[in-house]
Amino acid sequence: MTIELLNQVSRQTFETVLLVGGPVLLVSLIVGVLISIFQAITQLQEVTLTFVPKIVAVFLTLLLTLPWTVKVLVDFTRGLYENIPLYVK
Repeated sequence: MTIELLNQVSRQTFETVLLVGGPVLLVSLIVGVLISIFQAITQLQEVTLTFVPKIVAVFLTLLLTLPWTVKVLVDFTRGLYENIPLYVK
C-alpha cells in the first residue's frame, strides 16, 4: 500500500463521514439556534426545552435520510472491497 493510495482512502473516508453526518449535524445546529433565539426572546431558561426538540429533529432527520445514508455507506464499502487488489500490490 503506497502513501498515495492511503491518502486517497483516507480522503474518501473523511468525505463519506462528512456526507453522512452532515445533514444530522446541520439540522441539530439550526434547531439549536432557533431554540436559543426563542429562549432569549421569551427569557425562558428551561433545560428540557433545548434537548427534546433537538432529539426529535435529529431522529426525524435520521429517519428521512436513512435510505440515502445506507446507499452512500454501501457504495463506499463496495468501492473499498472492489479496490482490494490495488491495496495488496
